[in-house]
Amino acid sequence: MSGKVTTIEEIGLSGTKDGQISITIIEQPYGPKSESVASIGISLQSASGEPDWKVHLPKSNIDAVIAALQKAKESL
Repeated sequence: MSGKVTTIEEIGLSGTKDGQISITIIEQPYGPKSESVASIGISLQSASGEPDWKVHLPKSNIDAVIAALQKAKESL
């Protein structure tokens, strides 16, 4: 992954001492001409540098993922 990364928001990860959820936009994540993605990273320790887990979401999938997360929230 070599594209420009723009941080949108960093949120403390509930249930951890120093964990973090990071929301970023990554330009050209898979090389030249690849479309930008929203990236959600989960770090169990915010000082670790790279997230322990990441997911990349194309713009066309974001609304469906938000709707599914709302359903999951209602079930918790």
